[in-house]
Amino acid sequence: MSMRHFLPLALIGACCISATASAGGTPAEAPQKQQAKKAAKPAMDRSGKARKGKASYYSHKFAGKKMADGTPMNPNANVAASKTLPLGTKAKVTNLENGKSAHVEIRDRGPYVDGRIVDVSPKVARQLDIEEQGVAPVEVKPIELPPTQE
Repeated sequence: MSMRHFLPLALIGACCISATASAGGTPAEAPQKQQAKKAAKPAMDRSGKARKGKASYYSHKFAGKKMADGTPMNPNANVAASKTLPLGTKAKVTNLENGKSAHVEIRDRGPYVDGRIVDVSPKVARQLDIEEQGVAPVEVKPIELPPTQE
């Protein structure tokens, strides 16, 4: 085989290897990974139970960006994001390191980092005194759940 014929085959082979690697393995594994991601989607929690985990807060770069409920993120509002609490839920967030708490309304989805259960606005981060460290252990206690939508 001449070099002229080898080069196109080498490029095709490299592309196939690259596509397989970027898909996370063999093509047969890709659907399994997609199913795992779908299965990992948490269900809405209407139990009213308090949950413990870590809180982080929105960067100022998200100011004005549309949240899941359609409203713009206001860094000076008592708003938060949760993966499991229904939008419109009112909750009390308590910093477990210092006992400081704030009331929030869940208006967005997230956080999308393992171990974190809530993202709060910068205003709430100040109230909880977590601005310096960025992440803190918290308890999120639902106070008022929105009515179910049929």
